[in-house]
Amino acid sequence: MAIVLEYAGKTDTGRVRKNNEDQFLIADLTKQLHVAQSSLNSTMLGDWTASSTGHLLVVADGMGGIAGGEIASGLAVETISWYVARTMPWFYRYQDGREKELEAELVHAVKTCQQTVADAAAGSSFNRMGTTLTMAYLLWPRLYVVHAGDSRCYLHRERKFVRMTKDHTIAQKALDEGILTPEQAKSSALGNTLWNCIGGGTEGVSPDVYHATLRHGDELLLCTDGLTRKLADAAICDILDRSATPQIACDALVAAANQAGGEDNITAIVARLLPIAQNDATPPDGVAFLPRV
Repeated sequence: MAIVLEYAGKTDTGRVRKNNEDQFLIADLTKQLHVAQSSLNSTMLGDWTASSTGHLLVVADGMGGIAGGEIASGLAVETISWYVARTMPWFYRYQDGREKELEAELVHAVKTCQQTVADAAAGSSFNRMGTTLTMAYLLWPRLYVVHAGDSRCYLHRERKFVRMTKDHTIAQKALDEGILTPEQAKSSALGNTLWNCIGGGTEGVSPDVYHATLRHGDELLLCTDGLTRKLADAAICDILDRSATPQIACDALVAAANQAGGEDNITAIVARLLPIAQNDATPPDGVAFLPRV
């Protein structure tokens, strides 16, 4: 039996907004070799592409005006994908002793997004456009989450549903300092005010980094606050428990958030680590084989 990552993503405008400022990305990271010239017989070498060695999951929630937020979140996701593909190929496999170096690279990727969005804002009428960014970088069996804003990453393991990230809102900071109770923080308008994000007129971003060792059967959820402001964690966990596939889970989560009002854009990525018989070298859509360790 091989271990695979089965995944799906969905984004929805919601029932109130006229446009969608959310963006998401699911990417398989692979290595490939293309022989241009060689003294050896080409049949002895041949082109090859390795199976997926890593995976990148990203959600971003833009802000700063109808077009500005959409531009900011799009630039952030585009920059992350470019950075990982162009500058981090040596990290496509988990390597003992290089974890801190990998974390530093992921943080630098987010800070590169900050510069990209700030530069774009400076040359436009959307000078305060910005975006949240929550990124999961999976190199089996390790998971790295880099986060700025109030989108979230959850780990669902053996019926325990744990939020890995902390919201970077003024309300959350007041809660941490004991100024607000959990009930007050949940209903406070300060929950809409970010103190840490990409762009938004800020001079810099301070991403948090989290990591975990994954197990067979684990499930990840990355989502924007259009989901978590309408559904409690228990309700989200219940939907995940009842959903046969990640795609069914994404559809059900978006539908439930819309049924609860859908005042904001809604985005969710669900990824599950499952055992599967590796009888075919080509996995079905939405499934990627993980390398053995």
